[in-house]
Amino acid sequence: MARNMDKAEEEEIELDFGKKEMTEENPFVGKFEAFLKANYKKHIEKLVENYPQQKSLEVDYADLAHYDYQLSEELLANPDHLIEAAELAIKNIDVPALGIAEFAPKVRIFNLPKEQMPLLRDIGAIHLGKMIAVEGLVKEMTDVLPKLKLAAWQCRRCGNTYKIAQEGNSIKQPSMCECRHRDFLLQTDQSKFIDSQRLMIQEPLELLKGSEQATNVDIHLSEDIVNIALPGDRVCITGVVRLHPLKFKGPVYGRYIDATHVQQTQREFQDVEISKEEEKEIRKLSKNPKVYDMLIQSIAPTIYGHETIKEAIVLQLFGGVKKLLPGNMDTRGNIHVLLVGEPGLAKSKLLQTVHRIAPKSIYIAGKTSTGAGLTATAVKTDEYGEGGWVLKAGALVLANGGTIMVDEFEKMDEEDRGAMHEAMEQGMISVAKAGIVTRFKSETSVLAAANPKYTRFDPYQNFMEQIDLPASLISRFDLFFLITDVLDRKRDEAIASHILKTHQAGEMMLQYAGEEKKKAREPTEIEKEITPAVSQEFFRKYVSYARQRLFPIMTDEAMKSISDFYVNLREQGKIQGSYAATHRQLEGLVRLSEASARVRLSNEVELEDTERAIRLLRSSLEKVVTDKETGRIDIDLITAGIPKSQVDHMRKILNLVKEKSIELDMVPLDLVFEEMKSEGIDREKAMDFINKLEKKGDLYMPKHGFVKPVEK
Repeated sequence: MARNMDKAEEEEIELDFGKKEMTEENPFVGKFEAFLKANYKKHIEKLVENYPQQKSLEVDYADLAHYDYQLSEELLANPDHLIEAAELAIKNIDVPALGIAEFAPKVRIFNLPKEQMPLLRDIGAIHLGKMIAVEGLVKEMTDVLPKLKLAAWQCRRCGNTYKIAQEGNSIKQPSMCECRHRDFLLQTDQSKFIDSQRLMIQEPLELLKGSEQATNVDIHLSEDIVNIALPGDRVCITGVVRLHPLKFKGPVYGRYIDATHVQQTQREFQDVEISKEEEKEIRKLSKNPKVYDMLIQSIAPTIYGHETIKEAIVLQLFGGVKKLLPGNMDTRGNIHVLLVGEPGLAKSKLLQTVHRIAPKSIYIAGKTSTGAGLTATAVKTDEYGEGGWVLKAGALVLANGGTIMVDEFEKMDEEDRGAMHEAMEQGMISVAKAGIVTRFKSETSVLAAANPKYTRFDPYQNFMEQIDLPASLISRFDLFFLITDVLDRKRDEAIASHILKTHQAGEMMLQYAGEEKKKAREPTEIEKEITPAVSQEFFRKYVSYARQRLFPIMTDEAMKSISDFYVNLREQGKIQGSYAATHRQLEGLVRLSEASARVRLSNEVELEDTERAIRLLRSSLEKVVTDKETGRIDIDLITAGIPKSQVDHMRKILNLVKEKSIELDMVPLDLVFEEMKSEGIDREKAMDFINKLEKKGDLYMPKHGFVKPVEK
């Protein structure tokens, strides 16, 4: 090698050395040149105009396969060699350079055939060095860092400079200088660097069955395809499978994909394959007048009762329609359902059953989840030796477009529950951690289950006083159901009979398993009863089909039905002196009605759909937001945590104390109790209201038996 290279010699090593040989000997350069001239001449002209802001030419694999099938097959088998040939071919095409000193665009192949799109879990040794395409959810990403592409090494003794192209993940430097010295210094100003980034993608959740663990694969991005995707995005990656050594030295290697093309895909549930025969069966079932009953029965048939809750869950699975409104505003289509029940009433089993049915879902338990595990977090990593940060997506982000089951909701830490507020209402999660500020999509339906604060419900206390959840979070649920353990002999006998016969049926199925008698044996009545009318696999495909194809529109009759119910509910509250509903309940009715129409595969929301939505909402409101003191429906119970009747009483006490404090300074509690007695408030309730005012910071007790206002 030359000692001190001039500019011409450096360019020869950097660009031409080895490639001239390739151009002369490699027939693929000429073939790609002919292909690009015939199919992509205008694209290349546009690329030249926008270069270097645009650095890549995207080539559809289908175009190449149509032009030269053998060339396209060779590309899949030997991608490094052929992509290099394609990039050389671009330079040979006669296009005005518009003053560009060096035109060296990248060729990025996309739209590979189906057989070249293995599942992440199926990527193996046969794919090494081959071009494939994979689809998954971005689980984590690193910062963009510079990667050495062409290294300029200077000898520390004599000053000779050597330029060596860098490939792979290891650094190459000269073995020895002409002066027989081995100590070299990297000249960063003479070296060439490119942007580099690492992603980790996870298998789409809808491809998993049962309790399968999702497979993860690292993706290496470079140059102009960095920062294209964020954690939670669904992407299709085209690239070459390569190996990297693991931390422990041995014969086993890790695999990663060196990406050549990245495309964001937002195809919700598209990977749930539905054949034409299954589509016919789905349409046939949708015409069945008992379709709702069949779907309701198919959700945990081994659990006795809870038909209203199961009906609500059916509508939640089908979901409402997300709409993009003028002004770039949108409304959520996800339906959120909260179950609050006493222990031992099969809430967890219900959630686990729905988890197996939902096309895309994640199941978590409150005590084992954190805010970072739910939303997103920044994790310190020393992967590149400089202690950078990696963004990791949480459960709400990974379940984007699907459903998340949250068991033991009340056991989550307050900070972690607070992370769900934005996700449930806005469908987004804002992250500001470790200097990284960004937003992730989390358009996820939430099905949550919680226990009462004191294990059992008190029928004489309001709902909000018996559950350890903030009102601001509960108000984001469209439907909330109380599940109580009622002591009733007939009901207990029915439940006991159902559970015992279910166990008996399970024992009989085990006894007859593998026997020829099994085919001839008629199933018992209880077996028929606990067998889902619609199998979980078919249910999953039904939901997926409806969410892909159906976007029902409300008829005038349906809009009038919802409007009349909402206005009458508000008017009823006005007469009773309370707020019976807010805009959230109105929008919830729309979502439930749209979901009901999707069950029938109808393009229109009709009267029967709104009636079903109204019935479910009324059932939810009557149990949860009925003020035990007045018997009125009061939505303030879940929006503010206190019914309006209590707010009025507290305001009366506060005004009384302020009025009396002008002349008495410290107001005796006995005087307050006496005055409130005439308002129908006994001593115990009055003291409870005073304690609440003290917690809010409106009153304080300077000494025992006296009270003063904070502000007069």
